[in-house]
Amino acid sequence: MSTIGLMGLLVAFAGCLISLVCLGVAHVFYKKRSFERSEMFAWGGRVAAVLTAVALTVCCAVLVWCFFTGDTSIQYVLDNRSTSTSDIAWLYKLAGLWAGRQGSLLFWAWLIAVFNAVLVFATRKDVRPLDNAALAISTLVLTAFVSVLLFSESNMPFIVTDSRYFGDDGTLSVMASARSMNALLEHWAMAIHPPTLFIGYAGLTIPFAYAVAALIVNDDSTLWVNRSTSYLMFSWLLLGIGIGLGAVWAYVVLGWGGYWGWDPVENASLLPWLVGVALIHSFTVYRQRGAFKRWSVFCACLTFCFVILGTFITRSGLVQSVHAFEGDPVSLVLFGALIICSLLAGIVGLLVRRRSFGAADAADDDIESMMSKEAAYYVNNLIMIVFAVLLAYMTISSALPTWLPFGGQSLSAGTYNAIARPLGIAYLAVLAVCPLLGWRRTDKAAFWRSARVPALCALVLFIVLMIYFATYLLPSYQAMIDAGGSTAEGLLEQGNPIYYNGLAVVGLLVASLLFFNALFMAVRSLKRLKSASKLRQRLALFGGSVSHTAMAIILVGLIGSSMYVTEKVDYIPYDEESGTAEGTFTIQDFELQYTDEAIDELGNGNVRYSLTFDAYKNGEFVGTLNPAVQVVASTQQQKLEAAVIGFPLEDLFVVYRGVNDEGDFSMDVRVNPLISWVWVGFGLLMAGSVLALFAKRAERKPGADPVDASLESLVGEKPKKGNGSHKAPAEELVAEEVEEVEAFEGAPELSAAEGAEEDGAAQ
Repeated sequence: MSTIGLMGLLVAFAGCLISLVCLGVAHVFYKKRSFERSEMFAWGGRVAAVLTAVALTVCCAVLVWCFFTGDTSIQYVLDNRSTSTSDIAWLYKLAGLWAGRQGSLLFWAWLIAVFNAVLVFATRKDVRPLDNAALAISTLVLTAFVSVLLFSESNMPFIVTDSRYFGDDGTLSVMASARSMNALLEHWAMAIHPPTLFIGYAGLTIPFAYAVAALIVNDDSTLWVNRSTSYLMFSWLLLGIGIGLGAVWAYVVLGWGGYWGWDPVENASLLPWLVGVALIHSFTVYRQRGAFKRWSVFCACLTFCFVILGTFITRSGLVQSVHAFEGDPVSLVLFGALIICSLLAGIVGLLVRRRSFGAADAADDDIESMMSKEAAYYVNNLIMIVFAVLLAYMTISSALPTWLPFGGQSLSAGTYNAIARPLGIAYLAVLAVCPLLGWRRTDKAAFWRSARVPALCALVLFIVLMIYFATYLLPSYQAMIDAGGSTAEGLLEQGNPIYYNGLAVVGLLVASLLFFNALFMAVRSLKRLKSASKLRQRLALFGGSVSHTAMAIILVGLIGSSMYVTEKVDYIPYDEESGTAEGTFTIQDFELQYTDEAIDELGNGNVRYSLTFDAYKNGEFVGTLNPAVQVVASTQQQKLEAAVIGFPLEDLFVVYRGVNDEGDFSMDVRVNPLISWVWVGFGLLMAGSVLALFAKRAERKPGADPVDASLESLVGEKPKKGNGSHKAPAEELVAEEVEEVEAFEGAPELSAAEGAEEDGAAQ
């Protein structure tokens, strides 16, 4: 099996080289206007790209086959096999493919190859130099990944298992029994979390490839944006799902009561997601106004740069993290070079094409008024970019020289929060106002007509939230401060109580405004669906509005669950002879009463120690909790299993950490306010993004171009044909909106905000 996998890698590497050569020659012939020869070589390059995807599919299939059949002849399979006996053990076996360094790199390379194949099939009936150039850039990235797999022994996934791990009869030795998947990874969320992240990472290669390709062929039209938008949206969506699943896993498996700790590897996944937000909004302005061209190209390159930076962080050994792999000098050099090259490609390319990639009308890149949609887009993008750059710098600060700010220091979560919270609130404040603004400048009377009803509703919601803040959140904060200890010190490190709580109040106000502005926009888009001709745009607008509403819900949840947590760490005295525990465990208005303990031997030799508690809130029974500690037989590693009872406004989070020398139960109990709002908001955010992505399927025009339908069916985006900026003058856009809304509502006038709503549909 090892030989088959190695041959697959060799074929994939050869396919990458052939594809690059053919596509390069095709471009040369195209420049010389020898179109037949150009087409012939381009066809060869595209076929080679598909064959590369097939070869890497065989490589992945070899590892999956070994995991499911128990074939440990490959070292990687031995090190990452799962010994779980649960009902979803098959999922953990499949997860072995991406559980380790070598397999995750192979899986990532395979995904890039699959995206390349999708690009080939999606554009097969409308092949343009732009598409061939994009395929060449993406294949160049893929070549780097395959090279790491082939030419670095520590990254080779098909090394044969050393004979010392087998006995004379061919069975695994005692030494080999300790080598298996980390028990902490054996959870459904963690099994799905890495592949969704990798799909997002791999997919973001395509917008980068199209951006560089547009510079190469000197095409500043919206064609490259239309070609790559769906890849961007799909990848950003999967990246968001991956981040969310990682948060779920951290919350229920690691036993620390939180879901985001600003770990370097966590930050690595957040970086491209943040810049992806800026890129999505830049694409909107690019398509609608023919502006933000240079900004869009740079954001596409920066997004990919942060994708590679994440790989660099986790695999180079430069930054220490519990999630990172062991350092590797080949990865350090190669991925470091990719980071530099991706940035230089954008910067140098924009300098060379600075005249081409300006707005068709110079006024479109100018901001006439800060009360305009252009200004809102610009400020939003600026906040995202600044935050991402700061976050990247802080993440790698421990590896930087000591003479630089934060150099040589591993920063605490409080330091990250001190920057992230005000920037996040500022970003959402701009997001709340943006849909109400008009292009160039906003008419104040029209703005007020659109904003007054949502503002009144937001005021009511804000009052309700402030009552909850004053009666629950603020007393919880004060109680933790009064209790002293490390938790109180951590809270005070994050700012003066007046600033800390004031920031929360501002956040609740912004959340209220964002919620109702987005909600009213969603309702208006639904009302117009019945008669509007642009069904797809309306559905996309509705999806974007749902996503903005979700962000408001998430903001409220983040304020409660990250700033106002109540924690109590204590022991419950236990009498082993009588099997009883003395007293109860009390936290806030909750009370835990011990009822039983159990020791269960699992089928794979692991042992699970669990406790049973009856939980009461204000004297009323609310449920039974079973926190547990699982001890892995082969490594003696402890795996905590938290028990959670969820309520609409809070979670009771209980962790059992074992016993002390006296035999008492060590307990860590938290009350996490509003954490369910984070999960609900996250679900709505993903649902809104899915709707915005696939809204294009809602309307099919007769006689549509087959390549459009092909790409639409594969990734959900129908590209626009032709060159040019596809930009209509502002007067035509407003007139079109007035016409549509008057036809439906019979209204004599249209506010500037309503008239500009369609321009934000892609959000």
